[in-house]
Amino acid sequence: MVDAILGLQWGDEGKGKIVDYFAPQYDVIARFQGGPNAGHTLYVGGKKVVLHQIPSGAFHQNTLNLIGNGVVLDPVTLRKECDTVASFGVDVRKNLFISQRTHLILPTHRALDKASEVSKGNDKIGSTLKGIGPAYMDKTGRNGIRVGDLLDKSFTTSYIKIRLKHQRLLDNYNFQEDISQWEEEFFEAIDFLRSLNIVNGEYFINDKISQGKKVLAEGAQGSMLDIDFGTFPFVTSSSTTTSGICSGLGIAPQKIRDVMGVTKAYCTRVGSGPFPTELFDETGEELRKLGNEFGATTGRPRRCGWIDLVALKFACMINGVNKVIMTKADVLDNFKKLEVCTSYDVDGKESKEVPFQMTRHTIKPLLKEFDGWNCDTTQLTKAAELPEKMTQYVKFINEYIGANVSHISNGPGREQIIDVNK
Repeated sequence: MVDAILGLQWGDEGKGKIVDYFAPQYDVIARFQGGPNAGHTLYVGGKKVVLHQIPSGAFHQNTLNLIGNGVVLDPVTLRKECDTVASFGVDVRKNLFISQRTHLILPTHRALDKASEVSKGNDKIGSTLKGIGPAYMDKTGRNGIRVGDLLDKSFTTSYIKIRLKHQRLLDNYNFQEDISQWEEEFFEAIDFLRSLNIVNGEYFINDKISQGKKVLAEGAQGSMLDIDFGTFPFVTSSSTTTSGICSGLGIAPQKIRDVMGVTKAYCTRVGSGPFPTELFDETGEELRKLGNEFGATTGRPRRCGWIDLVALKFACMINGVNKVIMTKADVLDNFKKLEVCTSYDVDGKESKEVPFQMTRHTIKPLLKEFDGWNCDTTQLTKAAELPEKMTQYVKFINEYIGANVSHISNGPGREQIIDVNK
C-alpha cells in the first residue's frame, strides 16, 4: 500500500523532517509533484540540509527514492543536490530513481517565468522565478521535454526547437535575458542526469507495491497552494493534494491507505495572496523570530499568523486526511495567549467555508482565545509529559477538523517528535 505525507497549509509546514522521520518504516519514498521551489529541511548528523527535488528519504541507505512524473525537474538543481547528498556518504546512483515521464525545466523556462512576473507589475503572484510555471504550461501544452527524451539521439534538436518557440514568447514580452551561462550549466547537468537511474516510473512503483513494499508519497508545497483548490491565482502549478499522487506517480486510488497531513501549530505564507489570519503586529513578528520563518529555498521572510481551522478543515476534507502531524508546537511555548480562527466574516456574514475567490471579498478571521502553556516543551519525549494547556489546544483542533493529531514536533531535531498515541 501507499501512504502519503502532504502539506495542509500554504507550504513550509516542515514536511521534510516528517518524511525523514517516517522514512525508515518505508521501502520507497516518492515525490509526486512540484519543482525546485520546494525546500524540505532536514538535519543530518547535526547539519542542516535543504532538499528541493530529491525525496527526503535520501539519507536512509536502505530506502529507494523516486522522482515521479508529476514533478518538473531542474537538472542543475538536481546535480547540486546529488553532490550534497553524496558528501554525506550516500550513493545516489544506488537509491535514486527518476521517471522517464518527468518534465524538464529548461533555461528558457526560467527566463519566461521572470518575464511573466515582471509584466504583472503590482499584480505579481510571488513566483520563485525557477521556471516551474512555464514548464508545467509546456507540459499541458504538449510541448515539453521529458527525462526519457535525454536518451534519444534527437534530444538536441528537440531542445533547439522549443528554445526557438520560447524566444518568440520572450520577444512578445519585449524581455531580454542572457541565458548563456544557464545553458552551459544545463547541458553539463544533462550529462550527469543521463548517468542516473532513469526508469519507467509507473511500472517501477507498481512493481514495488505488488512485491508488498511500503511506499510513502511525499508532497511539496501545501494544499492551499493547489492549482485547483488553493487560493487561485496565488497558487503553485501542480496538484498538491492527494489526487496528485495518482497522476504524479501512476498508481490507482485504491492503493492509497493513510493520508498524513502536516500543519504548523500556527500559520505562515510566503509570497503574495490571501492570508486571513495574518498578523501585522508584534505578535506576528515574534512568531517569525521564534519560528525562524524564512523560506528554505528563497530566504524570503514568511508572513505569520494564527492557525486557520477553516482552511485546515477544508484541506483535510479534500485530501481525506486521517492523521495530522503538528509541527513547530514549541514556537508557541512563550505565548501567554493563543488564538485560533474558527470562522470567517465574509463581507459581514459569518462562514465556515473557504470562498471560491478570496480576493473578491473582505475576509476577517473570527478567533477563539486559548491560554498558552508557558513552558519549554522542547525536551519532552512522551505524550503524557505534554502540558495540559497544549493538550486542550490540540483537542479543540482535533474536534474541529474531524481528524486527530497523531504526532507533535517540538523542535527541529530528528528525535524531537512526540507520538501522541503512546
